[in-house]
Amino acid sequence: MTTVAALIRELERTRVETMGYFSLGDADLARTYGPGKWPVRFILHHLADSETVFLYRIRRVVSEPGQVIWVYDQDAWARGLDYAHLPLDMSKRLYEPTRAAIMYYVGTQYEQNGDREFVHSTTGLRTLKDEFDKVASHNEHHLAQIRTALAGPRSG
Repeated sequence: MTTVAALIRELERTRVETMGYFSLGDADLARTYGPGKWPVRFILHHLADSETVFLYRIRRVVSEPGQVIWVYDQDAWARGLDYAHLPLDMSKRLYEPTRAAIMYYVGTQYEQNGDREFVHSTTGLRTLKDEFDKVASHNEHHLAQIRTALAGPRSG
């Protein structure tokens, strides 16, 4: 079982690591963790966008439990928002305060309202606690991809 303190520590740890990658140079930002996979730059944009989606879901469930919340198509966002040309600083400036807000809601809502339910359009019935836990696991999943990309052979 996740405790509030442990979850906040994990969210802070992944926040700090993620923020560090926003200052990588262009060569490292272009690296991928596998053939045909997103470059680090795209992963960072995706993390910022995902944080906004998670925050929306969390605020929605706190305010209006029981709603159906639709999945978002990450590839459509990457194309539509033109991740290749989107200024990375914009995503950096979006990620940090959004993560701070999520951490605030973990502290105020995880125990008090964590059992509030919603329906995710593809994964079904979920709770607010599930969504909080997903924020941390999602960020760590993508940090592992970034670490793999940066550890791989350099081209050049």
